[in-house]
Amino acid sequence: MLSKLSRNDRMRLMRFVCSFAWADLEVQNEERAYVHRMVRKLKLDDSERKQVEEWLTVPPLPEQVDPNSVPREHRLLFLEAVRGVVSADRVLDPEEQESLALFEQLLV
Repeated sequence: MLSKLSRNDRMRLMRFVCSFAWADLEVQNEERAYVHRMVRKLKLDDSERKQVEEWLTVPPLPEQVDPNSVPREHRLLFLEAVRGVVSADRVLDPEEQESLALFEQLLV
């Protein structure tokens, strides 16, 4: 399914993943590793990888991660990716839990 995403959808997905990595205000090493695995799976080019690294340094702006912008046909994929990043460090902080629950409600 990842291979069928357009460039815009791949970058939208990574914006959400990076945004959720910041949900507890700190990107853990395990979350960073998860993001890097996603970058490889999505086969992002150099400029796309650079953008993702910037999002790991400074989170995407809230208006850049509007759940309503997620295409209906990709919602489950986005939700699975976001669940993956928040569980990567095996610690689900209250902020992460709340953000994930809200995201799930808005997508489903």
